[in-house]
Formats: sequence, C-alpha cells, structure tokens
Amino acid sequence: MAIGAVLSQQWSLLLSLAALVALWWAWRVLELAWVTPRRLGRALQAQGLGGRAYRFPFGDLQEFSRLVAVARSEPMLPPSHDITARVAPLYHSVIKEHGKISVTWFGPTPRVIVNDPKLVREILANKSGHFRKRKFSNGIVRRLANGLVSHDGEKWAAHRKIINPAFHLEKLKKMMPAFVACCNELVARWEDHVGSDEAKEIDVWPEFQNLTGDVISRAAFGSSFSEGRRIFQIQSEQAQNVVKMLNTLYLPGFKFLPMQLNRRVKANAREVESLLKGIIGKREMAMREGSASNDDLLGVLMECNAAETKEAGSTKPIMTMDDIIGELKLFYFAGMDTTAVLLTWTLVALSMHPEWQDRAREEVLHVFGDKDQPDLDGINQLKVVAMVLHEVLRLYPPVIQFDRQTYTEVELGGVRYPPGVILSLPIVFLHHDPDVWGEDADEFRPERFAEGVSKASGSSSSPAFFPFGWGPRVCIGQNFALIEAKMALSRILQRFQFGLSPSYRHAPFPVSTLQPDHGAPIMLKKL
Repeated sequence: MAIGAVLSQQWSLLLSLAALVALWWAWRVLELAWVTPRRLGRALQAQGLGGRAYRFPFGDLQEFSRLVAVARSEPMLPPSHDITARVAPLYHSVIKEHGKISVTWFGPTPRVIVNDPKLVREILANKSGHFRKRKFSNGIVRRLANGLVSHDGEKWAAHRKIINPAFHLEKLKKMMPAFVACCNELVARWEDHVGSDEAKEIDVWPEFQNLTGDVISRAAFGSSFSEGRRIFQIQSEQAQNVVKMLNTLYLPGFKFLPMQLNRRVKANAREVESLLKGIIGKREMAMREGSASNDDLLGVLMECNAAETKEAGSTKPIMTMDDIIGELKLFYFAGMDTTAVLLTWTLVALSMHPEWQDRAREEVLHVFGDKDQPDLDGINQLKVVAMVLHEVLRLYPPVIQFDRQTYTEVELGGVRYPPGVILSLPIVFLHHDPDVWGEDADEFRPERFAEGVSKASGSSSSPAFFPFGWGPRVCIGQNFALIEAKMALSRILQRFQFGLSPSYRHAPFPVSTLQPDHGAPIMLKKL
C-alpha cells in the first residue's frame, strides 16, 4: 500500500513537471509567433514604415516559397543580367509595392529591407555598435562555420587581429605556387577534354568548385592536402543542408528532433572537426619540433596566435582549438563558393559579350604571353581583367544580401527600430539600382570601373558597391579571392576561346551563394 502511494506520488510529480514543460513550451511558441511579432509590427507601423502585415505563424514564408517556385520554373530567355526578380522575387515584389525601405516577415521575425546605399554604409560601418550580426538561436550556422563572421565585440577584434596577417600581400605571395599549380591542373584537364581543334562542351560550375576547393586546401593546409579535400567535400554538402534548415520556420527544440537532415548536419560537423583536430595536432607537433611551415593559412594563423598570446602574457592561448577549427571551417565556406561563382558568372558574361573576352585576352597575352607561371606583379597589372571581375561582382554578387539585427533601440534614417528587428541589406538590388548606376544598371559595362571602384557608381562620396561588405567587417579574404580569380581567368584566356553552349539555361539562384541553377555548360576551343 505504501509502495503504491509512493509510486502514485512520483507519477503525479512527473505529470506535473510534464504539464509545466508543456505550458512553458506553449508560452514560448505563443510569445515567439504571436506576442513579439505583433508588438514589433505595431512599433514599425506607427512610424509610417510601409510593407506587409504579419500573418500568423509563417509571415511571408508561404508567399516566399510560392514566388521562388514560380521564378525557378523557367530559365531566363533570352539570357539577361536583369536578375533581381528571379533571385529575390519576394523582395522584388515588396520593394515594387512598398518602396525601398519596407517590411516583410520571415516567419515571426520582421525584416526591414534597407535598399539605400547611404543607410547600408551606416549600418555596415556600425560606429554606434548597435547593429550586430544576426544570431541564430538554433545553432545551425555554427555547424557550418563558427568563425570571424559570427563573432562580435572583443572576441571579433582579437580574432581579426590574429587572422589579418594571413591575408597580407606578402603572405599571399607565398601562396602563389599553390594558386598556379591548381590553375595549371585545371587547364591541362580541359585541354585533354577538348583534344582536337573542335569546340567541346564542359560544365564549368563543378569544375570551378573543384578548383577553388583545391586552392583553399593547398593554401590553408599545405602538405595536408588530401585531408583538406575531404573537408572541402563535406563543407560543400554542409552549406546546402544549412540553407535548407534556414528556410524552415524555427521552433524551440527543433534542432533536437531526430530528423534525417539534423542527423546528417551533426554527423558532417563531427567529421570535419575530427579531421581538423588531426591536422592542427600534427602542426602543433611540428611547431614544437621546429619543423613547421608558416607558408600556408594554418601556419600563419597558429604562429600569430602564439605571438599574440605571448604578448598578452597569457598562459592560455587567445584562440582555443575550437576557435581555430571554427576559423578553418570558415576559410572553406567563404573561400570555395565565393570564387567559384565569381569565375562561373565571369565565363558566362564573357561568353555573352565576346568583345570583352577579346579585350581581356589581349591584355593577358600582353602581360604574360604564353607563360604558364603568372606572378603577382603581372596579376596586379591586369586592369581590364579587374574591370571585368568587378562588373561581374556587381551584376552577380556572390552573396545577394547581408543581415544585421538590432539589439537595442536605434535610430536609422529617421526611424527608431526596437530590439529584435532584422535589417536586410539587399546587395543585389543596390547593385542593379538605376538611381545609383544609371539606366544601364542591368547591362554588362565593365568600363564603368575604368577609374576604380570608388568612382564606378558616379559618385566617389556615395559608393554603392558591396560584394565583400563594407566598413570594419569587410571580407578579410577579398584579396585572396580576387588574386585567385585573376590567376584562373588569365590561364583560361591564354589557352581557350569560349562561348555559351546551346544547352545553357540562364538561371541564377541563391543557395549559400548565387549559383547557376542548371549548371554552366560552356563551349571551349583551344587557341
């Protein structure tokens, strides 16, 4: 009898706890999906901000999915650089209806589209410190790359100081042999594929993904190249999986559900971290033995970390093993797709505009001749190639938008934004804005960059070119990406003439970066 009473008490306690947990979870969902969005929506609407009203519980997610499906259903015929309606159909619709500063809803979170270059610069400069990187409470992005781009405050400043030297030009110069070797392997493979004098088709999108994966593997890890390639393969898949997860409505506890996608993302993260720990462990041993190389990104990173730690008089390293792993994962994510999509859209654009292909080739042959070992001094002389790459970055920015979040009440452009609002900076719209770039904003005109980036948009005091961000958080690897792109493009122009394949379908679409939805088949012919 006594035992039964004790068991009954225990069951009652468990049921009470379960009821409390259920009530807490229900309240959290209600607060997340109803109370908070209604409060934020009223605060924005009261200040005259136009846009869409919140619809419980998905906001504009269903409309977003519908418009994306319609946009992706057909390629752009004929091919055109006027891509904003295809790559961001919801934003295109909202801006057209409500103006350049307007509200949309990603689930229960308000997103204010800020399609004004002056305000974008103010947000990215972040002199007040009130605009921070968007935080993902479900930890999704951490599994892909928990590095410099996701840090704030003192941690960001410390990491940036340690990582900066790895991307100085004198360090990049030491990585040139890796760039050259990878590009020459690509060209040799294409020459074998083309064979005779006839033009042959090749899909350059996966080719450039493999190229940039090889470059980052060699440049980051040197002799640990094979492990680096495996990390590249996993990170490529991980990027696709993370995008799928970000495009679903977040609910508390979602990441703990035993769904196949969750399990795959976790397994990938574990394997990458295990591989990176092994590489770092080998390098630490080599450093202790005095046989380590500092000619790759990992070597520079670990050397600078040790130096900064010693200067600070700390017994613990400023960057821990987990920190270094996070930064290396970021090298892969930022270093592979960004340059791969830049090179892909460059070959597409030069196929559509053969007169610029001829001009770029003429410059490359003038600087390098048929030399298969381009050097950094020659790369820096390529003005036409630089103009072409900048125009491609304008029309096809690798990342089509940046997001920042308000963490305290802040005024911007005459509007006071409460905490919890996402400020969405639609880079692709800014780059295609006729008010900024003129009526030919959707046309391929590299000559607009003839006097440099600062004067390209018609006003050096009001630049609107943000492919690598802006301000103190501008992409630390932009020189790395541009040198790699110039090197690869130079070698291709030396050896091949190219044009669009009859099977090419122009279908840019943002995944983790702005990618070709149906690949990029190009007809190559040996020169």
